[in-house]
This record gives sequence, C-alpha cells and structure tokens, in this order.
Amino acid sequence: MDTFKISDLAKEFDITTRSIRFYEDVGLIQPERKGTMRLYHRRDKIRLKLILRGKRLGFSLAEIKELFALYDTQQGETQLVQMLKIIDDKEAVLKRQLEDITIVLDDLTAARQRCEDALNRIEMSEQ
Repeated sequence: MDTFKISDLAKEFDITTRSIRFYEDVGLIQPERKGTMRLYHRRDKIRLKLILRGKRLGFSLAEIKELFALYDTQQGETQLVQMLKIIDDKEAVLKRQLEDITIVLDDLTAARQRCEDALNRIEMSEQ
C-alpha cells in the first residue's frame, strides 16, 4: 500500500505542511498516525488534489467538505441531487465572474486604445 509523508505531499503539491495540517484539522483529510508521524494514503493524496482543485475553482473549504461528505455517504438520489445543486450554483457564479472579467477586459482594451490614440496625437502635434 502506498503511503506518503507530509513532506512528500507538500513538495508534490507545492504547498506548506502547515496547509496540509490545517486541512486535517478541519476534517478534510485523515492521515494514519504512527507515533508522532502522519502517514497519508492514496485516498488522502486524492482528496488533497481535489481540495486544491476546488479552491482554484472558487469553492470554500466548507463547500469542499460538504461535497466530500456527500460523496462518502451512500450515493442515493438525495445526495446526488444535492451535489448537482452545489455544482450548478458554483457554475453560475463562475459564469457571472467570467462575464464580469470579459467586461473589464473590454474596458481595459478600450482605455488602452484611447491612451495610445492620445499619445499618437501628442506625438503628431509635436512634429
């Protein structure tokens, strides 16, 4: 069975050991303990990868924990419907953010063009 030390996971995912211990403290991962050493199994490694991916996508740790809890329970209709609702809600938020980003990028492009046009007019008038 594959096991990993906290330092191995920290290096692989380019995060601090403190972050990993925090995820453990909030119940997102549960390493095996041998004395003072933590041994992480494949399941912990996969969960750590999912935590980091979830954070990149804008999920809070509470939302990630809820998704894990839903996944860990019997995959009944209620759990799957709830998981789909969480996914749909997050997708809607990300789409709104993408629209906002697109608008800001368009505004920045227009502002850049106005500045370049103004600089060109200044340079032309100086000649």
